[in-house]
Amino acid sequence: MASDPLSPWRRLLALPNESRTKTLAVAFVVSAICALLVSGATVLLRPIQSANRAAEEQARIEALVQGIPGMAELLEASGGALSTVVIDLARGRAAADVTPATLEAALADPANWTALEPGADLAGLGQRPDFAQVFLLRDGADISLILLPIAGAGYNGRIEAVLALRGDMQTIGGLSVTRQSETPGLGARIEEAGWLAGFPGTQTRDPDGTLRFAVARGAAASVYEVDGITGATRTSSAVTRMVRFWLGPDGYGPLLDAIRRGEF
Repeated sequence: MASDPLSPWRRLLALPNESRTKTLAVAFVVSAICALLVSGATVLLRPIQSANRAAEEQARIEALVQGIPGMAELLEASGGALSTVVIDLARGRAAADVTPATLEAALADPANWTALEPGADLAGLGQRPDFAQVFLLRDGADISLILLPIAGAGYNGRIEAVLALRGDMQTIGGLSVTRQSETPGLGARIEEAGWLAGFPGTQTRDPDGTLRFAVARGAAASVYEVDGITGATRTSSAVTRMVRFWLGPDGYGPLLDAIRRGEF
């Protein structure tokens, strides 16, 4: 008589419920079924989860940039998809081990800061972080706009701003001052929309690649200048030095060069 292929299973089920063998076998089968169900659900839900994470990240980035005065309108006019990346400033590449989520912790380590020689410290910072988070607006594969956080010493204290550059990496799209403590009515005018309106379209480099950007002492006299602020010569000079530092070799220069070469 042919053996019943189900007989081992039937014999197992026929065992008393108090049987240790039966308990362990049933527990194993139930666990295996649950594991298969969980694995299947994970595979099926992974695309949805990835899409949700991407949407959440995009919303977080947009919320952060929306808080920068004047940048929302600039981004809306430019179009494209906004993304963010932490840059290794010395290499001009995306940081290998630092993300936007871990950037603050990384910069809490003094080892991730570089001391600046007096001759190179145009912005009066003393030291420069090794990593910085930038924001990119892409139109397909091309970068149409990049937002660069910059900082420097002003007349009365630290000035912080976000500089937007167009896709050629030398035409200013806009500037937003996010922190300053300059003299009210004088240097503090760097936050005024009327003065900031002079930045879009200003060129930072000449055809030879030399940094030429400057805040003029009076009215702008070239495409490389913006109007100066009357009575605030030191603040105007501080903005000039700050922008030049961050666009130079110790700031975002290596990154901008890599973008121009199509390597980023």
